[in-house]
Amino acid sequence: MGARVRIAAGAAVVAVLGLLPATALAPPAGATPSAACDPTMTPAHYRGGVPDPTQVLGFDLGSREVTAAESDRYLTAVAAASPRVVAGTAATSWQGRPLRYAIAGRPEWVTPIGLRLLEASTKALRDPRTPAPVARALAAHTPAILWVTANVHGNEESGTDAALRTLRDLADRDDCAARHILDNAVVVVLPIQNPDGREADNRRNGYGFDLNRDWFARTQPETDGKLALLQKFPPVLYIDAHEMGGTSYFFPPNADPIYHELPDQSVDWIDHVYGPAMAAEFNRRGIDFFNQDVYDLFYLGYGDSVPSTGFLAAGMTFEKGGDSPISDRTQEQYLTQWVSLSAAADARVTILNQWHAGYVQAYQQGRAGLLEPNQIFNPGHEISTPVPARTVRSYFIRADDPAHAGEAAQVIRRLQRMGVAVSRLTRPLRVPDYRPYGRPAASATLPAGTYWISLAQGQKHWIQGMLNEDTYVPFPYFYDVTAWSLPLLGNVPGGSSGALLNPAAVPAAPVAAPRPPALPRKLPSIGVLSLSATSASAVESTGWLRYQLDQVWHLPYRLLTPADVAAGGLAGLDRLLVPNGPAPAAQTALGPAGVAALTGWVRGGGQYVGWRGGTLLAARLGLADVQLANPTSDVPGSMFRVNVKPGSPLAAGVGPTAWQFYEYDLVMRPANPANAVISYPAADSPDWFSSGFASNAAELGGTAAAVDEPVGAGRAVLFAAEPNFRALTDGTAKLLLNAIVGPSPAAAPAAPTAAAAQTAAERTADGLGWLESPIRVTVAAADADRAAAVLSSFGSGWIRRPLGDRVAFALDNPAGLTADQHPFAARVPAALRAAGISPIAVALP
Repeated sequence: MGARVRIAAGAAVVAVLGLLPATALAPPAGATPSAACDPTMTPAHYRGGVPDPTQVLGFDLGSREVTAAESDRYLTAVAAASPRVVAGTAATSWQGRPLRYAIAGRPEWVTPIGLRLLEASTKALRDPRTPAPVARALAAHTPAILWVTANVHGNEESGTDAALRTLRDLADRDDCAARHILDNAVVVVLPIQNPDGREADNRRNGYGFDLNRDWFARTQPETDGKLALLQKFPPVLYIDAHEMGGTSYFFPPNADPIYHELPDQSVDWIDHVYGPAMAAEFNRRGIDFFNQDVYDLFYLGYGDSVPSTGFLAAGMTFEKGGDSPISDRTQEQYLTQWVSLSAAADARVTILNQWHAGYVQAYQQGRAGLLEPNQIFNPGHEISTPVPARTVRSYFIRADDPAHAGEAAQVIRRLQRMGVAVSRLTRPLRVPDYRPYGRPAASATLPAGTYWISLAQGQKHWIQGMLNEDTYVPFPYFYDVTAWSLPLLGNVPGGSSGALLNPAAVPAAPVAAPRPPALPRKLPSIGVLSLSATSASAVESTGWLRYQLDQVWHLPYRLLTPADVAAGGLAGLDRLLVPNGPAPAAQTALGPAGVAALTGWVRGGGQYVGWRGGTLLAARLGLADVQLANPTSDVPGSMFRVNVKPGSPLAAGVGPTAWQFYEYDLVMRPANPANAVISYPAADSPDWFSSGFASNAAELGGTAAAVDEPVGAGRAVLFAAEPNFRALTDGTAKLLLNAIVGPSPAAAPAAPTAAAAQTAAERTADGLGWLESPIRVTVAAADADRAAAVLSSFGSGWIRRPLGDRVAFALDNPAGLTADQHPFAARVPAALRAAGISPIAVALP
């Protein structure tokens, strides 16, 4: 570090420290509690300046669940009454409800000038260029920023009630336990992350999004506003309070797998500071809990993995069994919150010094091109995929193809908004080992204007997490998807290099929010057929589509049910979009009249665009001559390169290849290969590449990802997998948009015969049982009978499929429950291990 940089950093800190009197910055008296000051056993002493819940709400917290409006009312009352609390609104939901938050701390820290000082101090601590003596001084004088959040899933309510209790204690208690937290921390309390879901008693938000999967994409305003506030007040501790089935309590340590770029000190704090403190408290009280099971830290879309990787915090998911009374749920959620805040206060100076050291280490790793290795954290597991020993110092995003300009800008915007420094080349750059995504490294010259992202910065872990070519899943257990690279999701050309480079480059200008896509002047009349109002797969897939149509593409549409179709609801429509959902149930709901109306509409000139369950429905109704087979592979949510047919209307602005998201989807083979417009390359070809976990995936080679077939005077465009997964697969969403607003093919092969369609329907008869059963277990054939006995012990039905030297099981889950909601899914991995079975793959919903 040069002398001028050190002087500038030091001068900045001196200026920051001058904002408040020295008395406000001195280490507070009593910052270290006495041995007699137990955080939970110390009697609470309230000053009385803040109204208790009964005075504002008419009932005490924990006697019943508060509504969103009641939570907002009490938070506002506390902030108005206490000099220790200020309040604000982080975002507004789609249905117009505010995400209210409070910031609690010593009065001098929650003034406007105190909060500006806090922002400046934490920014300096996060900067690896800040000199060590300055960082130590800041750590000694700066409170730790701690976050308490809850209710990201709307029907998991008790964390909210506990967070309000925590807020009241911080605002009004005057005993040593409360003072200890206030002397060492500023606490951000966000009681409700999903107000629309809370009001509807529904897991998802108004558009059917699981907001605990939206963190890096930030498509939803609830997530986007929260992350903007996190950038302003970055945490060293982030608590995300949930509920699950049963009556037990989960808190970390987490289950394997853990993403390899999670910072070492974050995992250390979780496992050795917070986890033991909570375990000691629960053991003292005789409260049932568990850890190192079910909930992992892998997918970078959670409320624990993103704070850990993006902010180097201790991000922790807490799960309380929802079958307990609200009084018990509130009390146990409060205990984990208060004990964690107290543990952070105990170790404030150490944590802040280690926090800064973590950013320095990240910078040093990025400068050396070192990727963190995979590790196993739970005894008895083995690493199945090591992180390769390759050097990565730089990533590049190409910006020279106008057709991909929007998607490239979206990638850069997402990086910039998480504090990543991005530059643009001002002159062409020869890169001796340029490695395009999914291709071997070779010398290449990148043009001026290319985006350059150096890993030599404090956000190195986040950069690797977002721009990786592969996630290198260390252990074959999947609580969520295993691939999420931003360039692959957007089908954006780019790559990496391990070379020491010194390019001519300037900082990239901040990228603005994307504009709506250019659309044809004459738009089709669009209908959306929701296959079910209750199926989780239908609610999510239809919601993701509605969000794109409403908020991104700005395309009007008519939302239909099977009953609407039977009653003539297709009249006047040009396009019918049929997202995922339960096809047999939808066929039954259509009835003879609906089936006749739908098939007649397509054959009369309508265009049917379906995916997953929508594709299965089309095949069952004879609207496509395709064979749909159950997969024999284990692919729990990964990305594959696919070839796009030149000249197809779907190919406009896409290019010769794209990246298809795939998770245990049906394998599609058209009777006429000419109808395949998107295909998986042969598994032995240079084009074959997958990102994420993919076992025995060669079966996809040469099959169709999408077909475009004539049906009488109409047309059917069918995707085997979801082209709009969570509204973050921008690359294949463009294919879908082209199918909706693009022209029909200039020439088309012959339509399927009735006999051929009937054969296709027969071949798909059992496809749904596999598609709609997302609890999946694959074991070696030798372990199959023992695995069957384990699964039978849960009292659920399942499908068993022999796959050569493996056997796969798909467990019944007709309601589409997630693992934390399901009565036994979360217990399956432990039960298999107890039976001495090492599964090849376990995928939970």
